[in-house]
Amino acid sequence: MPARTDTIEDHPYGPPGGVAAVEHPDHVDPEPSEAEAATKLAPGHFRVIALLMASAFTVILNETTMTIALPSIMTDLRVSETVGQWLTTAFMLTMAVVIPATGYLINRLGTRNAYILAMAVFSAGTLLGAIAPNFGVLVGARVVQAMGTGIMMPLLMTTIMTIVPPQIRGRVMGNITLVIALAPASGPAISGFVTDLFGWRAVFAVVVPVALLALTAGIVWIRDVAAKDEHPIDPLSMVLSLVAFGGIVWGLSGLGESAKGTAIVSPYVPLVVGVLVLGLFVWRQLARQRTDSALLDLRTFLSSNFRLAVAVMAISMIAMFGAMILLPLVLQNAMGYTPTEAGLVGVPGGVAMGLLGPLVGRLYDRYGPRPLMMPGLAAVTLSVALLATINVATPLWLIVVSQFVLMVGLSFTFTPLFSAAMAELAPHLYSHGSATINTVQQVAGAAGTALFVALMTIRSTALSDDGAGEAESLTGGARLAFLVGAVVVATAIFLASRIKRVEGSTAH
Repeated sequence: MPARTDTIEDHPYGPPGGVAAVEHPDHVDPEPSEAEAATKLAPGHFRVIALLMASAFTVILNETTMTIALPSIMTDLRVSETVGQWLTTAFMLTMAVVIPATGYLINRLGTRNAYILAMAVFSAGTLLGAIAPNFGVLVGARVVQAMGTGIMMPLLMTTIMTIVPPQIRGRVMGNITLVIALAPASGPAISGFVTDLFGWRAVFAVVVPVALLALTAGIVWIRDVAAKDEHPIDPLSMVLSLVAFGGIVWGLSGLGESAKGTAIVSPYVPLVVGVLVLGLFVWRQLARQRTDSALLDLRTFLSSNFRLAVAVMAISMIAMFGAMILLPLVLQNAMGYTPTEAGLVGVPGGVAMGLLGPLVGRLYDRYGPRPLMMPGLAAVTLSVALLATINVATPLWLIVVSQFVLMVGLSFTFTPLFSAAMAELAPHLYSHGSATINTVQQVAGAAGTALFVALMTIRSTALSDDGAGEAESLTGGARLAFLVGAVVVATAIFLASRIKRVEGSTAH
């Protein structure tokens, strides 16, 4: 039998055993089938994805740490509740402004440089927060943190869509649940524990070495996974993006202060300005995308799956962030629990959501999105409805169970949403699709916070005026907020029923 030479081109994921050419004088090993090759990651890609996930977990964790640490910061730095809330508002504002530009940024800088920039900026902001001498510097530190955070999540999603074979993409996307669920859910618990033991500065200090370690690992391991785009940035799009998304998030975040009567500026001013400028931003992107130079390419919305998934994602984030902001307030201010106890309430659900991610991903690969999302959203609706019965005498176990059901329901929702939304997009739109999804998450998170806080404040103020005690008024306001939230989430079930499975994106 004549000798046979296998070359690198014969193997789509690299030469077998890492050898470029192998002589087989008497035996020919069977080549891996196309189906087998399409269900494996290329060498080194697993390590890159694992590092990106760990880094994304680290940066997103900090989005919710201030919820529990805020009372201690207010006391230490002598600021009011209205001023103190800017630690969260400034973070979300910055995320909303940065994320729309990440599609362009990732394409321009490449995977490696975008990662190094994100982790370097985040590390600097975290270190500044730990040593901040006053409240103004602390808010600045949160802004710097948010700049790095805003780049990381779109970078993770774009990289996965680029290097992971479609047949196992749902399985890998399922691991993102560890980031989008476990990180923000763990933030209050970790923050409460650290704040009780060491003070609020330690919430920043303990993250610094982790962030620096991730930065060092990225410098060593991360390489570009796609060609760079040399299109110049459009300054007008950047300005419009800043005013549009910044104004919307600022306005939504200020609705709670407005309901309390403590807002310095009417939230409707930045909200209306933001919506009007958003129209100009959309017009500008439609014009620029004809030459593939849009800051945020809106051709992603030509996909019906993408449109529906973005809508369901927005509603789900409203429920998630609304519950996350309200429960700590009610548990501490109305029911007398400590910061650590209030933070621990969300841990079982967050852990369950993270652990279920890979399983949900495999189920998505096999069954598609609807069989997972429909029961998932039903569970979310049920859990928010259960929280709508909360009062001063509600046992803690019932609140923990409700939060657990909420997070499990979201775990069966988020992974199919991410996968189904991105599956119909062309590869050059991956970064823009992930940037759009993450922008919607920030705006919806601000909307959920604003909606739940405003409803709670309006109702609790009315109950207080009628002679109810502080605890009864607060829980009464929370009941109204959760009831409206349950109605809003129920509408997502209908939208999810129209999301279809994309053939060729999952294993059969």
